[in-house]
Amino acid sequence: MNDDNINVVKEIFWPAVFIASLSFIIAVFPRFIITFGWASDDFLSIYTGSIGFVDWLVVLLIVASLVLGTMTVKHSENEVAPENFFDKFALFLGRVTMLLVVSLVTAMLVEVVLRYVFEAPTVWANELCLWMSGFVFLLSGLYAMQQRNHIRIYLLYDILPRNWQRVCDTISVLLILFFAFSMVYGGFGEAQAKFLRWETFGTYWDPPLPATIKPTILIAVVLVAIQALVNLVADWNKEPESHSVIDEEEVESIIQQQTRKETSHV
Repeated sequence: MNDDNINVVKEIFWPAVFIASLSFIIAVFPRFIITFGWASDDFLSIYTGSIGFVDWLVVLLIVASLVLGTMTVKHSENEVAPENFFDKFALFLGRVTMLLVVSLVTAMLVEVVLRYVFEAPTVWANELCLWMSGFVFLLSGLYAMQQRNHIRIYLLYDILPRNWQRVCDTISVLLILFFAFSMVYGGFGEAQAKFLRWETFGTYWDPPLPATIKPTILIAVVLVAIQALVNLVADWNKEPESHSVIDEEEVESIIQQQTRKETSHV
């Protein structure tokens, strides 16, 4: 393996461990609900079991992969460099999201081959892809906020003095925080109910999409709001940026990167 391949393996190792461990815990999470005494009588009529040593070991693995992945994640040349621990956390979840996209495409490819080549379609591929798409959509928002790649309109912003730009940034962050508070305040009860009864999708495979996606919506909104606040603090004393229709720095970076690749292959 060359250095590039080794770096790729290092980059995806902890995100892969995090996804695999979290997938296992989701599969056995009814045991946690029963063990912690959150289960209703209806729940106990469907699920049984209790937490074992392996379950706790996987929980520790989730925490370890999250911490170590956050500490060791590295940004690429085309990414905004992380300036604090929360930035690195967002960058790590960005890597998790990217790996989920690869998993999503792989699951779709498997389904297409099985359905149209072997005429043996699966009962899980469509819902698994829908499930992963939900997580990708939610987690990518945090990565976009950390990278300052969310949609922004600079028409008036760029002509304002720096102090007024700070005022606009502050108002924007306050609105984001208010939105996050409103989402959590209005949606916590429903998310908690779906989570504790481990609500499923109601299909043949019957994955717990509502039980996992609904709480993740609130978690993602809170994380985006925190990242917006972190960005405000980090960018407070920076010089104003000039934005053009074409990002010349990005174009130049892409050209330089392509040139290095062509040179390395010669």
